[in-house]
Amino acid sequence: MTTDQPPAPASGTVHWIGTGLSTGRSGLSLVCERARRVVLWDRTAERAAARLAALGLAGRAEARALTPAALAAGTGAGDVLVSMLPAAEHPALLRLAAGRGAHFACTSYTTPELAEQARRAAEQGRTVVLTEAGLDPGIDHLMAHDLVARAREAVGPSPANAVFTSYCGGVPAVPNAFRYRFSWAPYGVLAALATPARYVAEGGEATARHPWEATRALTLAGEDFEVYPNRDSLPFVAQYGIPYYWHLDTFVRGTLRNSGWRAAWRQVFDTVSAGDPEAVRALAAELAARHPTTPADRDRVVLSVSLELRTRSGRSWRGSRLLDLTGEPAESAMARCVSLPLAYGVTRILAGALPAGLNRAAETPREARRWLAFLGAHGLAGTYAESASAATRVPA
Repeated sequence: MTTDQPPAPASGTVHWIGTGLSTGRSGLSLVCERARRVVLWDRTAERAAARLAALGLAGRAEARALTPAALAAGTGAGDVLVSMLPAAEHPALLRLAAGRGAHFACTSYTTPELAEQARRAAEQGRTVVLTEAGLDPGIDHLMAHDLVARAREAVGPSPANAVFTSYCGGVPAVPNAFRYRFSWAPYGVLAALATPARYVAEGGEATARHPWEATRALTLAGEDFEVYPNRDSLPFVAQYGIPYYWHLDTFVRGTLRNSGWRAAWRQVFDTVSAGDPEAVRALAAELAARHPTTPADRDRVVLSVSLELRTRSGRSWRGSRLLDLTGEPAESAMARCVSLPLAYGVTRILAGALPAGLNRAAETPREARRWLAFLGAHGLAGTYAESASAATRVPA
């Protein structure tokens, strides 16, 4: 929920909280360019300073040791708190921001607790809450809003059958035998497979108790991948503005992996299916040790979002966006794709362009295209393809 009331004016100070692997040079550098003052918070000031140096940003931001008391004392009205911490830490940081008349931004999904806090922030009309502003969720949202808007412009208010898919994955640039390399949170990667996936298939709601059981092949630009549904796709039907007169044959948001992933992960699936968290944790640690991301390895991000429509008269339209990025020695593809859209969202807060209350990346076609244009100018444009056919003439 947002409000028409203008938010508290931005002070120009940004508190970037956390220096993990998703804190990329591209994103943090942009914030340092656009903000009046940037404070980087880590467990110790030394760690924060070392991270700035590693990113080539020494002297561009202040390095501080993160404690609740220190952050509370350092947060003023109109500041922007950017959380790169685990999702469980977001509510406390948002409460601090709202209490200080500051703003809040993160890349994580909007939990019910964050949504409720954002609702109260909208009522107060002071705090901008930006969520889902990374890669997935984030860039995928921008692409989806853009495709839905283009489709509505092309087809008009005609009833149509729709097929929407959105798949994203961080994979090794050079696939190994396991078809995956761990960089952080190995247990979380495996544990996520125990969460059932809900989506639309063959015109009706479907649930995959074990998401991998719904794996299918997907070919992108002549290359084969494997994809499977992830989490609950259904709330995004409304979030993406799918009109009521489109009948969804397929609507799925999911995960992309290198071809051969399902066969390589058979041991993982057997362990996850058994339902023993300690066994999953032990296997995650073992696999992370066997398949780590080393300094010599390059990661790759592949994001594919597509929408197809067919009207009752036989008219069809298809649009698709594909982002395929390989990491470099100075910055991983994942860090760039997560931190740069988040940083751009922060600049929109600094400019007073986002309303108080909840904002998920960019939720209007116009704002989504603004974000996509910026990302495109900074190497994250990807490719866009569109095709259409005229309606079939019905014999008299």
